[in-house]
Amino acid sequence: MRRFAPYLLLCGLAFGQSNAGLEQLVSATVERARKEFNVPGISVAVVKDGKVALAKGYGVRSLTTKEPMTERTLVAIASNTKAFTSAALAMLVDEGKLSWDDRVIDRLPEFAMSDAYVTREMRIRDLPCHRSGLPLGAGDLLWWPASDLTSAEVLYRLRFVPLKHGFRERYDYDNILYNVMGAVVERVSGQPWDEFIRERFFKPLGMTTSLTSVRQLARSMDAAMPHAPSDGVLKELPHSPLDSVAPAGSLVSSAFDMAKWVATLLNKGVTPDGKRLLSETQVKTLWTPLIFVPQSPPPPELQELKANFAAYAMGEGISEYRGHLTVSHSGGLLGMVTFVTMIPDRNLGVIVLTNQQENGAFLAVKNTILDHYLNAPGKDWVTAFGAVRKKALAEAAKTMGETSGKRNADSKPSLPLASYAGRYRDAWYGDVQVTGGDRLQMRFSHTPALTGTLEHFHYNTFIVRWNDRSLDADAYVTFSLDESGSIADVRMKAVSPLTDFSFNFHDLHLKPVAPNAPAY
Repeated sequence: MRRFAPYLLLCGLAFGQSNAGLEQLVSATVERARKEFNVPGISVAVVKDGKVALAKGYGVRSLTTKEPMTERTLVAIASNTKAFTSAALAMLVDEGKLSWDDRVIDRLPEFAMSDAYVTREMRIRDLPCHRSGLPLGAGDLLWWPASDLTSAEVLYRLRFVPLKHGFRERYDYDNILYNVMGAVVERVSGQPWDEFIRERFFKPLGMTTSLTSVRQLARSMDAAMPHAPSDGVLKELPHSPLDSVAPAGSLVSSAFDMAKWVATLLNKGVTPDGKRLLSETQVKTLWTPLIFVPQSPPPPELQELKANFAAYAMGEGISEYRGHLTVSHSGGLLGMVTFVTMIPDRNLGVIVLTNQQENGAFLAVKNTILDHYLNAPGKDWVTAFGAVRKKALAEAAKTMGETSGKRNADSKPSLPLASYAGRYRDAWYGDVQVTGGDRLQMRFSHTPALTGTLEHFHYNTFIVRWNDRSLDADAYVTFSLDESGSIADVRMKAVSPLTDFSFNFHDLHLKPVAPNAPAY
């Protein structure tokens, strides 16, 4: 929707008078960002003082069909799902069915971490805030890329995922505990998580086209396709369902629908049509910092992003921008990234949804809009984030080049190639198969996309080149031998430092499994 009539009411959300200056600024910024970061389509919504100041789509939702991106185009919002899951728990607290201080095992007896003390002492409020002691992205390979494991199986395997830090010691982002939150919602409410989200959020908010999984998308719908570079060429990808850990990131929505959600949060839990969704107390609780997030100084190009603090609450990051408190979260999937940010003291919310996995695009658009409302000095955020991206790519290439430079090209594997074939098992992921003789293949048993060819690097280290080149996640595979010359274990590590953290190959500890052992 390009322009709005004054105070037109649609699905309960008022639209303010057309802001020609804002629309012109956003259109120009989005088009530059699409070009700089090679993004097919971007949709944007701006909520100000309870009204939609802008809702518009730019570019195309699919490189194949060339159909336009609109403010109603559905996009997988990934980790922006976390705010809904956290709010579901808050709603149950409002109803007196749950307390934030309840022990998780009292609500979900089958819950278990790898440490008995953490299992016993984990409270409901510990689940959303990433302070459990799990390392960054722990267990993500159970669902990323799309897995055949069920959410119940992921919940069971959590007990085998090692902790790296002390309980409540530090922040490390994880997804797997949001799966636990979904199970708590179901156990306490008596409704499956997805049904609860549809009935208790989508319906009262009028989010009429939003979905709980990409599996519900139909060809006839106004929906964006994911896109990512594949060997340097932008490629349209199939959707990647996240049903294995849905409460962490499976929701699908539009800028138009998300504006209603943001308006409700900014209005302290009251929907645009005046109905109470959450109590003001619970909205405040959701936004109360629970763990500080370590910060590094921003690069010179982004000095304006320097903040006095950063923290995580429940499904939202809490920080500041140009002296104003911000509540925000990003969402990233294969081929799609999104961002939602709010500045409560300005009653301002910004939603940016994209169908390419380049963060610089949504960050440039978001910051430009925030600056407009904060009357901040003009800054070319597209150029700034573009420069930072180029530096990051150059630094990653340098790091990989240095590693390659240390390679002993004359070295040989200790064993005949066929001796490396076999089934290997990690305690939390399960089985990984290596097959072949002169040409070895690797296949992750629960993850069809993780199938590739092993290329000898040096000594007993190989590089697995995934068949799907859009993954951008090739990994070193190192076989260690025992005193008898047999393979004792296998370790993996991403080749590029820019590989998404959810490809947590480094957390795997694969050990040989007897050929006749039951599959796991």
